[in-house]
Amino acid sequence: MISDEASYLRITVDKSHIINIGERLYEQSIELIRELVNNAYDADATRVDVTVSKKEIVVADNGEGMDMEGLKQYFNVGSGEKLVNPLSPRFKRDRIGQFGIGKFASLAAASRFEITTQKKDFRARVVFDKARWIEKGDSWRIPLAILDTDPKRGDGTTVRLVDLRKAFRPEDVTQRIAEGVPIRARDFSVYVNGYRVTPRTMTGNRIPVMHGNEFGIIHGEIVILPAYRASKDDMGIEIKVKGVTVRRELFEMASWGKAATRIRGEINADFLPLTSDRSGFIEDSPQYKSFLKAMDKTMAEVRRAFKLLASQNENRKVNRALKEALQRVHQALILNPEFSPFGVVPLAEEGMRGAGETGVETPVKEKEPGGIEVEDVEEENTSQPDEADSASEAGDEKPKKESKPSLRIATPNAVVKRLKFGDAGVTCCLDHLGEDGPECMTEGTIVYINRDHPLYKREARKKEAHVLNVARLITQEISLMKDPENPREAYNRQSKLLRDAFKEDDHKKSDTG
Repeated sequence: MISDEASYLRITVDKSHIINIGERLYEQSIELIRELVNNAYDADATRVDVTVSKKEIVVADNGEGMDMEGLKQYFNVGSGEKLVNPLSPRFKRDRIGQFGIGKFASLAAASRFEITTQKKDFRARVVFDKARWIEKGDSWRIPLAILDTDPKRGDGTTVRLVDLRKAFRPEDVTQRIAEGVPIRARDFSVYVNGYRVTPRTMTGNRIPVMHGNEFGIIHGEIVILPAYRASKDDMGIEIKVKGVTVRRELFEMASWGKAATRIRGEINADFLPLTSDRSGFIEDSPQYKSFLKAMDKTMAEVRRAFKLLASQNENRKVNRALKEALQRVHQALILNPEFSPFGVVPLAEEGMRGAGETGVETPVKEKEPGGIEVEDVEEENTSQPDEADSASEAGDEKPKKESKPSLRIATPNAVVKRLKFGDAGVTCCLDHLGEDGPECMTEGTIVYINRDHPLYKREARKKEAHVLNVARLITQEISLMKDPENPREAYNRQSKLLRDAFKEDDHKKSDTG
């Protein structure tokens, strides 16, 4: 017969289970230090000193400290106090801690920890020894000693992890704090062994990020690092919640290849819901889905900025290669003036133009060493009447100027320079004409070189080969200009020009050999 009298079961939790949960939440022991510093931040500390040695780790702060009620709350496993009061009392900081179990996880790195805290006229020390606590079976009490207040110390809390089970390197602790603690917050600083932890600074092209949605603000900065700083280490963009890095994300950069090694950044989105171990996000939440949409737009902007930057850097390389190639071709034509399709250029006399004033013109307005003139080379607009046409319409009898070939630029990234011989010359345009386009071609006195041609792209990987290949194409077209009906003779002239263009390099090699 079943009794109507109510009966009850006592719910118990194994002590070792509490410790195991804490250890799983913080699989890397170094996370425990980060957690202690964040507790100090939640307690309105303005300074935290972390001391790392072989025997112990000490985390001391000047926060509000704890009284007896505060200590009870501190050891209340799974307390929702920070959820009920999400803002700190003094600075109104968004509190970071949630679960209150990190203190037990500390025992994964040390045999015991000691907490000494002071708040106004209350001061106490609690010693939590793992072995002794488990030996006491059902008893959940831990030793508490009431101490005399220390006016010099002031309010605050000091946590000591004693008898470390593993060694911690100060540089590793510093790096983790820099990532996992809101060190950019106002009125807050952290020191490790006396050295202040500062945010990482990244040089490069900065792209500010600012989005707003129904859940909150997404803000931060993404940096395109210089090519020499590219690295596979710490790839991705740090996603922070309340100033703490939750994890790094590659987003669509996984398909960018080497370009991804140059992208770094920090994005803050405090509204994102976290998983229980705070190592990730609840990805099926509307907040996270909205965040991803905003980041898709951001990464598209980053991709465009990277392509533009890469194009500018590539253009600088092409500009230097074309300039050197033209200077070498100019040198070869001075040695072989009979090969010039523009006629023999006389040596310059006083007040006259001649070979001495022959040079390379570039789109940069500046004087180059050696008397080389520099001026803009622009795409010509053939739709406008020239001066001769205007003069004839006005009834003036003026000879028409000889029409010049129109320079057609296919893309904004074209690099254009002009090699002059007195008043004549040849214009060289390095442009993107497509992989299936010709390697080079000539229209009038304009030489087009295709930067998309597979051979050009292969030779452009090394500076010396790049210059030689461009010089080869220019001398080829100049030689064909001289006598287009006799290509064999043209190629012989090209061979001589190319040899003389690089004659100094041959002498240097023989001298050093």
